[in-house]
Amino acid sequence: MVYLVNGERTPLLLRVVPNHIKTLACKIIIINKSSGFGVRHWQAILLFVGMMINYFQRVDISAAIVPMTQSTAGAPSYNWNVSEKSLILSSFFWGYVVSQVPAGLLAKRFGAKIVLGTATAVGGVLSFFHPMAAASGWESVCVLRILTGLVQGTVYPCVHTLLAKWVPRTERGFLTTGIYSGAQFGTALILVTSGFIFESSLGWPGLFHLSGGLSLAWALLFFWQAANEPATARRITKTEQEYIESLTGSNSSSQSMPVPWIAIFKSPAFYGLLAGHCGFAWGFYTLLTQMPTYMNKVLHLDVKSNAFLSSLPYLAMGVLCLVVSPISDVLTNRGFISITTARKLFNSIGQWGPMACLIGLGYMTADQKTWAILLLTLAVGTNAGCSCGYLINHIDLSPNFAGPMMGVTNGIAGVTSIVAPLVVGAILTEEEDPNQWRLVFFITGAIYLVCNTLFVIFGKATVQFWNEPTSMSSTIALRNNFENDSQTIAPTTVKDNRF
Repeated sequence: MVYLVNGERTPLLLRVVPNHIKTLACKIIIINKSSGFGVRHWQAILLFVGMMINYFQRVDISAAIVPMTQSTAGAPSYNWNVSEKSLILSSFFWGYVVSQVPAGLLAKRFGAKIVLGTATAVGGVLSFFHPMAAASGWESVCVLRILTGLVQGTVYPCVHTLLAKWVPRTERGFLTTGIYSGAQFGTALILVTSGFIFESSLGWPGLFHLSGGLSLAWALLFFWQAANEPATARRITKTEQEYIESLTGSNSSSQSMPVPWIAIFKSPAFYGLLAGHCGFAWGFYTLLTQMPTYMNKVLHLDVKSNAFLSSLPYLAMGVLCLVVSPISDVLTNRGFISITTARKLFNSIGQWGPMACLIGLGYMTADQKTWAILLLTLAVGTNAGCSCGYLINHIDLSPNFAGPMMGVTNGIAGVTSIVAPLVVGAILTEEEDPNQWRLVFFITGAIYLVCNTLFVIFGKATVQFWNEPTSMSSTIALRNNFENDSQTIAPTTVKDNRF
């Protein structure tokens, strides 16, 4: 069967359905689109806030590392050197990498709701212990960051599993990007808030207490309101449920389906996706962990100004995520470009754009603060293109196994997130030296260039044959691939899914 959304374009779509698709599918079903605010939108809001809260847990140490190593009234400080700080900043990813694949499998086996909610609550509890760990030494902070990374490693596989069940193909760009933009808004919010907290009587420990308290509150709300799939949601209408289930491409029996690891690892499209993910991870986390230090040591900004200006790039990225996602949906849903082309186009904006900005940033000095901050803001802000690129490509390739696939790519990309701060620590023997920072920015730009080139060459956005059981794979993969483009066909042309 081929599902077409009922609307003004449906007659046009029926005219251009290829004959071989009609013969193979045998039946074309017109489904009614669920209008207005639905349960899927409430689930999206929950996940958006959840992404914000979980990024509080990730980013708090990047913001706090500056006042933790400077003498300030009312808060303890520690004499940690550059190498020790680099180990603290990278240790999160040691645990993060380990839990990725198990998280995807656990979400598939037990449901993403319980895994994500529990992990966020545990991460919140760990946040409360950071000030005590710091008093015990930098080694204790590393241990706590490893544990935080372990629980945080569940976030993306679980969210991807939920997206595959909840987000219709026609809304994939906007809802998915909107949800994941919570990461950027969360980063911006925690950074801008941190400056006021650091100068208050709470000091830097207050940042960890805030992160922990909000995490526990959100986990309780999520357990109460979230659902693993439309079929188990409360207050969902039959129309909305049918609309979602018809256009997700996710099989309701997928929890019992074995993950086709061999087929996945033989897929060129998977390696294109992996390259895109790794490039983003290196660049994003290099800037996330090092930007406050760069602004303090090179641009000579005080703690409060540093915190506010460090938040601007992530605020820009969050806003741009909400701009590029509807543009992507319009371009594909109206047939201007294929979904594969859209993924490659926006991923190129999201990685080659920052590459250009970082090259320019390498030549900035302390006397050019305004230009440096502008380039940093653009470098991170244009990363928003990746939200309509590699980030949702897992669901394009395999709605049934998007969670486990995200676990694999996010785990491997997490290795680059470990290496990046260590490489920066090895290069920056003098944190005040702009020439050393130039090398850091150039290396990051080169990685963006190579990784996105691989994504452009090998990337695809069609459902792969291994998404379904072997006996049905060819038929259903063809059906889903037609659905991917049939809903974006203009009346005068039929676009294929080649770049």
